[in-house]
Amino acid sequence: MSGRSIRVVRAGALTTVQDTGRPGYAHLGVPRSGALDPGAHALANRLVGNEPGAAVLETTLNGCAVRADTPTTAAVTGAPCRVTLNGRPVAWSGPVAVPAGGVLSLGPAEYGVRSYLAFAGGLAVDPVLGSRSTDLLSGLGPEPLTDGATLPLGPARPVRPVSAPTLPWQAPPAELVLPLLPGPREDWFTDGALRTLATGTYRVSAASNRIGLRTEGPALERAREEELPSEGMTLGSVQVPPDGCPVVFLADHPTTGGYPVIGVVPQEALDPTAQAVPGTPLRFVLRRRRAAPGRN
Repeated sequence: MSGRSIRVVRAGALTTVQDTGRPGYAHLGVPRSGALDPGAHALANRLVGNEPGAAVLETTLNGCAVRADTPTTAAVTGAPCRVTLNGRPVAWSGPVAVPAGGVLSLGPAEYGVRSYLAFAGGLAVDPVLGSRSTDLLSGLGPEPLTDGATLPLGPARPVRPVSAPTLPWQAPPAELVLPLLPGPREDWFTDGALRTLATGTYRVSAASNRIGLRTEGPALERAREEELPSEGMTLGSVQVPPDGCPVVFLADHPTTGGYPVIGVVPQEALDPTAQAVPGTPLRFVLRRRRAAPGRN
């Protein structure tokens, strides 16, 4: 251990430790977890000279505040917010020198949902299955932050932080447009349900979280009403519960489920969901897989 640490002054509504997650353990019932906004996570680490996969803090809606026990460099990315050091404004999306005893505070998100706070050296909490990420579903990893908690920092790398202008970040979406590949239980829904999914306008529900992005909008009619035995669920699966409103599974999703999956959002298209505030319009764009060459 480096002997460096931070102390939580204000934990916020939900602040967790996140890195790139723990993929590859779904067969053990362990979700992937990891930062919901990979671009903002990577940018925060680059700004302080960390390795891309270093652990950071992911805040939700109303930020957090921490005190540095030793001098360090920090950076805030993701949802834009007011950032202060000992009460004075400092840069958002840029490296900030924090002295020993300095209190760095992130205010409420001005737009978007999740901000990311990185420190030089990364958060050095004990890894579980190769990751330091908090998993809200399984309970693996460190607990969500609480006031007064202390988190260790790793040794800072001797690398000059890079400047923000060279590191673009995708702003929160005014409208969320998600491509959708046919799912394994597409035939459990009526043709009308598929038309509704392709043409209807949904909105992001306030009940959304790291487990799944819930929607509000027209219900999807099922063609089959019997129960479905639990089966494997992948990241991006769009499951339809009894109320008929689709749920997009995110990083902390269950690895099995019994509601039918009408489609799957490709992983690379999920990033904007991290910053979609409740009420954001949402459209699904159905994509059919191309037939292999030589097949009808």
